[in-house]
Amino acid sequence: MLRQENIGTSSQVCEDFLHVYHDLLQRYMDIGEDMGVPDDFTTSEMVSGMWWRHLLAGGIAGAVSRTCTAPLDRIKVYLQVHGTRHCNIMSCFRYMLREGGVLSLWRGNGINVLKIGPETALKFMAYEQVKRSIKRDDSRELGIYERFLAGSLAGGISQSAIYPLEVLKTRLALRKTGEFAGILDAAKKIYRQAGFKTFYRGYVPNLIGILPYAGIDLAVYETLKNSYLRTHGKNEQPAFWLLLLCGTASSTAGQVCSYPLALVRTRLQAQISPTRHPNTMVGVFQDIVHREGFRGLYRGLTPNFLKVAPAVSISYVVYEHFRQALGVNMT
Repeated sequence: MLRQENIGTSSQVCEDFLHVYHDLLQRYMDIGEDMGVPDDFTTSEMVSGMWWRHLLAGGIAGAVSRTCTAPLDRIKVYLQVHGTRHCNIMSCFRYMLREGGVLSLWRGNGINVLKIGPETALKFMAYEQVKRSIKRDDSRELGIYERFLAGSLAGGISQSAIYPLEVLKTRLALRKTGEFAGILDAAKKIYRQAGFKTFYRGYVPNLIGILPYAGIDLAVYETLKNSYLRTHGKNEQPAFWLLLLCGTASSTAGQVCSYPLALVRTRLQAQISPTRHPNTMVGVFQDIVHREGFRGLYRGLTPNFLKVAPAVSISYVVYEHFRQALGVNMT
């Protein structure tokens, strides 16, 4: 957390960035594909109502970062769905420019930004309710496995509520020029083509993906950090670069393990009619492995990783600006 408003030295900047980096990724801010376990707000933040300012600043930061990295996100979706036709990032990028021009790189970003607010609020409210049900005693701290369970359930509840928007985002990102006039037009046409159930295509692998991502991310981070503390003593605080390395390694491990589920989810979301393609999670898995091998389960992973660094950096800068404007102090 930031200890002072005026940052003087480069080492202080690095340390401040690390604290906010991990805090934002876990608690306040959504930079896309975020299924992590949220942290607790302090009692004073809850009583004073300061929590909503944190969420607002984080939501704005998430919207800006998603907009700035939207071209990479759309390339990822294209590679996930059309990997056999567009075999690399540059060929996919050139295709999108030819098909719809520069603005087409931001297709699907509008609804991606719109869903940040309700998704974040639902996750936070669900997390608080589940946490109270587990604790039953406000004086007791949640353990790592209890926090993982509460966070996973909160993520599942929020995802269930906003999942139709996820499907719309994928379909809008994949649309051709002139196919839809806007978000409402897309929703109407998709509903007429396949009914309401199409808005929950890919829901099962999406829900299952929360568990390995959140669990592995949390477990790897805690394991690496505790391993250092056992070696150097519990009183010695790890260096900022070491915590940053632990956070990066844990997030990467979580993404790599859960990515095939995200790819299957996207392919199911992209289907208009299930008759021509496998329409179950297992069927899509088998089809991908049969047609493309196990490497096919990781199509689009490169642009997904490429967008993390700029997304986090942009989010950090925007969040800092808006938290100061809203009068939020990092404690």
